Amino acid sequence: MIASLPALVAEILVEMPKARSLSADGVVTWSVGDRAFAALGPSGIEIRMDPPIAAAAARTPDTAASERGPDWVRFDPSELDGHAIDRLRAWLDLAYRLATG
Repeated sequence: MIASLPALVAEILVEMPKARSLSADGVVTWSVGDRAFAALGPSGIEIRMDPPIAAAAARTPDTAASERGPDWVRFDPSELDGHAIDRLRAWLDLAYRLATG
């Protein structure tokens, strides 16, 4: 069982070998080359997607638009149930694939 959002994010991102992390001001940002695709901070994780997908994702539970722009969504699940875990895995996978080209 995953105890926290940061632990789940770490478990997922370990499977993404080209991802590099940078920690600054309480936020860990993952990128491939110079393209950031995820950022984990105190208010959840922000994930970069195509703008239409991000807009649709922002209408799901525990999710909102991000101040980073229209291609980002903020996800801060109140509970890491199966649905939240599935969404997080799918969105991080998509964001990573977009970042890797």
